[in-house]
Amino acid sequence: MGKTLFDKVWDNHVVDQLKDGPDILYIDKHLIHEVTSPQAFSVLNNKNIPVFRPQQIVATVDHNVPTLNQHLPIKDELSRNQVAKLRENCDEHDIELYGLGHPYQGIVHVIGPELGITQPGMTMVCGDSHTSTHGAFGSIAFGIGTSQVAQVFASQCLLVSKPKSMRIIIDGELKKGVHPKDVILYIIAQLGTDSGTGYFVEYAGEVFENMSMEGRMTVCNMSIEMGARGGMIAPDQTTYDYIKGREFAPSQTEWQQKLKHWKSLPSDLDAEFDKEYRFNAAEIGPMITYGTNPGMGIGIQEQIPSSQNDSFKKSLEYMGFNQGDTLNNLPINYVFIGSCTNSRIEDFRVASDYIKGKKKAENVNALIVPGSQQVANQIREEGLEKTFEEAGFMIRQPGCSACLAMNDDKIPAGEYCVSTSNRNFEGRQGPGARTILASPLTAVAAAIEGKIVDITQV
Repeated sequence: MGKTLFDKVWDNHVVDQLKDGPDILYIDKHLIHEVTSPQAFSVLNNKNIPVFRPQQIVATVDHNVPTLNQHLPIKDELSRNQVAKLRENCDEHDIELYGLGHPYQGIVHVIGPELGITQPGMTMVCGDSHTSTHGAFGSIAFGIGTSQVAQVFASQCLLVSKPKSMRIIIDGELKKGVHPKDVILYIIAQLGTDSGTGYFVEYAGEVFENMSMEGRMTVCNMSIEMGARGGMIAPDQTTYDYIKGREFAPSQTEWQQKLKHWKSLPSDLDAEFDKEYRFNAAEIGPMITYGTNPGMGIGIQEQIPSSQNDSFKKSLEYMGFNQGDTLNNLPINYVFIGSCTNSRIEDFRVASDYIKGKKKAENVNALIVPGSQQVANQIREEGLEKTFEEAGFMIRQPGCSACLAMNDDKIPAGEYCVSTSNRNFEGRQGPGARTILASPLTAVAAAIEGKIVDITQV
C-alpha cells in the first residue's frame, strides 16, 4: 500500500518509537515569538540546559507589537516587557532575532515562507496554533504548548503521538469572487469545528492545485479551526517557483537535490486515508461568519440557520443576530485586513484592485496591516499605498494587530468588524467586539459600501 504525503514526511523524521507510546519526532525548524517562549526559556535556565540547536530557531516579534510608531518604546508595560524578554533570551542563547526595526520582522507565519525558510518535507513547530500555515508547502507544521517548546529547545525533538490522516478533495472551478478564505470557511461550515480532531488534513483536487501559494497558506492556516492538528498541500511547480531565489532557499548547488526529494513527497496513488471528504467548487460562494466560532459560516445571501442548542442561541445573542436573518446589507463600522491568514502581498493586491478609484464609506474605519516589513515594502513599491490612502484606508506597520486583543488595535465593544483574521471568538478583537470573518475581497467591499455585500452581485 502506498503512503500519504503526511506519512512520508512524518516517517522521515521519526528518531525512535516508544513501545506502546508516542514517537520521538525530529524538528527541522522551530519558530518562536514573544508570547509563548518566556516560560520555556525559564525552564531551560532554571535547569541550566542550553538550547541544543539555536541555528534552527527563527525568532521574531508579532503579537504584542504596536502597529504605529514602532521606532518608539512600547507604551504598554506587559507588551514592552515581553518583547524585551525575548531579546534578552535570544541574546543569551545565541538565537538570531528579527525584532522591531529588523528588515525581516513580521508575523512569524508570514516571514517563514517569504524568506524561504519554510520548505517541503520539513517538520516545523511553534507555540502558536496557526503554525499549520506552513503545511501549504507540503511540510508537517503544528502548534505546541509551552512545555513542548522547552522540549524542542533542549533536544530539537518532540515526544508526540502520530495523528490519523484525512483528505479533503475539491474539484471544479471556483466562481468569480470566491477566494481561498471562502473555501476554508465553507469546509469548516460543512464539517464543523471538531471534525478534524485527531487528524492531519491533506487538501487535494483541482481547486487547490490551481491556488497560489498565498491562497494555500490561507487554507492551511485555518485547518486548526476545524480541530485538525494541521493541514498540508502537496508540493508542485507552484511551490517550487515560489521558493526559488528567496533569502534562505536552497542554493543553486543544492536545488536539484532538494527538488528531487520534494517531487517524491506527494501521496501515492494507492495511498489510503483514515477519512475522506469531497466537495464541488461550484457550490462555494462568498462566505461570512455569523457566530462566535469559525464553523458558524454561511454564504452571504443565505439565512442564519435554526437551532435549539443553548450555545448556538448564546452565540447569536452575543452577535446581535436572530435565526433566519441574512447578513447581506448589514451596516458595519470596522474592517480589518491583516493577520497571519490574510496579510500577504496577494491579499493587498486583491484589495487594492477593487478599491482603485473608490472611497471608503464615511462611517467605516478601515485598517490595512501588512504581515511583514517585506510586504510593507512591496505595498509601497507597487503603488498600493497610494491607492489605499486615497480611498481613506489607514495603513499600519507589521504585526498581528486587530486579529487578537493583545495590542492597541482593538475593536470597540458592540461594533461589527469584517475581518480577514481566523477567529471570531467572543472578545477576540477586544472586549465585546463582534467579529465577522471574510475574505479580503468581501472585507474591502464592505469598507467601500459601509455594509456587507455579495461581491458577485456588486
